[in-house]
Amino acid sequence: MTSLHNKTIPAFGYELLRDYILPSILGKHEKDVLYWAGKDLARKFPCTDIQLLIAFFQDTGWGLLSLEKEEKDGYLFHLSNDTDLLKVNDRSFRLEAGFIAEQIQTMQGCLTECFDEKLEKQQKIVFTVKWDHKEKIV
Repeated sequence: MTSLHNKTIPAFGYELLRDYILPSILGKHEKDVLYWAGKDLARKFPCTDIQLLIAFFQDTGWGLLSLEKEEKDGYLFHLSNDTDLLKVNDRSFRLEAGFIAEQIQTMQGCLTECFDEKLEKQQKIVFTVKWDHKEKIV
């Protein structure tokens, strides 16, 4: 990945795939498929701690992920970026939610879900992560 790390692609190419082609192919199942695709992607690019998860978001151009709150059974993350790149009003963030859910599930060792919420006025996304210590992942 180091040879690809410093290369860039035009945002327009990414936007074509993310905002037009995927929704067209996935149709009404877009949000569910993107969530599970995010989980699958997380298994291919494991992050062993929160700092690596945050760095992954930065490296992929998904935006600036920040841990806002830690609770005994969850986390609250915020995602921000340049408004032209984040496109809060036009895009689903289920891919990112699935990615976060799988990463935290691996870190915690128990069943984990992640829910995304758009804060359109503030141009950011809130990810609420919850896990259940009674549901261990083997």
